[in-house]
Amino acid sequence: MGNIPHARQLERKAAGDRVDDQIELKALHDGLAKRDAEIKAFCEKAADEIKAAGKVSSDTAASLKKLSDDGMAILSRLDEVEQKLARRGGDQDQVVKSNGQMFTDSDDFKALVLKGRGTASISLKAVTSITSLTTGTGGVGAAIRPDRLEGVMSPNLRTFTIRDLIMPGRTGSTAIEYVRESGYQNMANSVAEGGLRPQSDLSFELKTTPVRTIAHHMLASKQVLDDVPMLQSYIDGRMRYGLAYKEEQDLLGGDGTGTNLLGITPQSTAFNNALRKVGDTKIDTLRRAILQCRIAEFRPNAIVLNPVDWADIELQKDSTGQYIWVNVSTGGEPKMWRVPVIDTNAVAADHFLVGAFDLGAQIFDREDASVSVSTEDGDNFRKGMVTILAEERLALAVMRPESFIYGAFTAP
Repeated sequence: MGNIPHARQLERKAAGDRVDDQIELKALHDGLAKRDAEIKAFCEKAADEIKAAGKVSSDTAASLKKLSDDGMAILSRLDEVEQKLARRGGDQDQVVKSNGQMFTDSDDFKALVLKGRGTASISLKAVTSITSLTTGTGGVGAAIRPDRLEGVMSPNLRTFTIRDLIMPGRTGSTAIEYVRESGYQNMANSVAEGGLRPQSDLSFELKTTPVRTIAHHMLASKQVLDDVPMLQSYIDGRMRYGLAYKEEQDLLGGDGTGTNLLGITPQSTAFNNALRKVGDTKIDTLRRAILQCRIAEFRPNAIVLNPVDWADIELQKDSTGQYIWVNVSTGGEPKMWRVPVIDTNAVAADHFLVGAFDLGAQIFDREDASVSVSTEDGDNFRKGMVTILAEERLALAVMRPESFIYGAFTAP
């Protein structure tokens, strides 16, 4: 070989390399065809397993994954060999032709060019069916983009109503003080001329209710807030919702311990069980609670119930099967014994609160609900994070506990 010119040696080597690449190319295509046949068989097996057991066995799933991975490796190597052949040039007839090349090389196409008229077509056999899979020959799933709906789908939110029932107010201090009558002995009576006038007694007590802070915070990436403008407004709304949720819970049932508000129900007057009668329904019990409030010289302006109890009342029927409270086809105004009904999960099931909310209590706002954003919190600046803080300050004064009647529907 030493007397063969160098150029001839390179040419022969290149030709040998092309033959090797073409042999490997054919082997790769054969490997893909075999892989496709195996995948088809396993898919049929998986379909049978789903029909029989409702799911694909772990062995079948593992085999499908391995075939998919092997196919990706073959496709990657196939691309490398085709690129090498394209760079080498030479006898391209032995290289697998594209669909376009096969069409232009067909006899029909050549006759069409020669005659200048007519039709040309070729028959192609698909390697596999085109599917929405993201792997394997014929898988075009990566090219399919799902439709994205605008905004964020939030869960259903509670409608807050208790604050609207209570008389509003404002304060610039950290506590509210008020003087409440604690005792009254009325001895007024008719007297004879010159007779001794009877003496009545009146006593007072000083009550103090502190301003409480309701707050929470959230950490977020500065980049996320910059890149998704609507996200900050969504977070703002959710943070305010969190304040209102806690506020309503405390306005009704806050226990006053620690930093909690002292709510209405812990300070209200307990329902007088002596008013109950045998066979009373929930409707009867509410009327007797209204009576207790009227005996105390207050006219209730709201009844607060859990949605479960309100549904029980609306679903009550008479002996003929007719609904007592409402005509189901037209609905009805949410009132019971002429008093508006508020249904909320903030009150426990099987319990009720009847009261003159407009006279018996008052909210004093020190700071309205607000949301602020800051990077000056811990190591936020170095991490590119921001702290989102929501807070409010308020006090609740229950000045007339006897105007609220709280109790359970189930007799003790």
